[in-house]
Amino acid sequence: MISNYFFINFIRFVLLVLVQVLVFNRLNFFGFINPMVYILFLYWYPIKENRAAFIGLSFLLGLSIDFFSDTMALHAASTTTIAYLRPAIMRFIFGVNLEFQSFKLSNSTKAQQFTFLTLLIVVHHFVFFTLEVFSLINILLILKKVLIISLATLILCLLFGTLFSVKKE
Repeated sequence: MISNYFFINFIRFVLLVLVQVLVFNRLNFFGFINPMVYILFLYWYPIKENRAAFIGLSFLLGLSIDFFSDTMALHAASTTTIAYLRPAIMRFIFGVNLEFQSFKLSNSTKAQQFTFLTLLIVVHHFVFFTLEVFSLINILLILKKVLIISLATLILCLLFGTLFSVKKE
């Protein structure tokens, strides 16, 4: 069973990097909207897995995107930040249910899943664009980018999530 999780996560990692680099990095809606769907890896990663390995994989995910995008470790810093903050975000959203051994993201309500994905995206984008602009004088520009690109990313992540979800019989 462990090898099955490893294989699924490896395939997700590689496919999301390829989709981000080959498709979404080349798209610029309205000249500045560039969705970042690779965040789905951090959303789909199993909850009860090793946290240090998850943070390391998140760093490698961001570094892979940075390597192909020439963004000087902005993605690596952003993905590592949300990987580190993920348990706190999960405790905030799922509360006591998270402590049960049998907790799975798929067993939570759609509103909780939506809120969790939204918070991951917003935190990632806020860190990313704050580091990109690197000036709080332009806070309105940062907030505009965070809001608009987070919305585009959220819509595409929800589409990908429904497209690749496993239907329960």
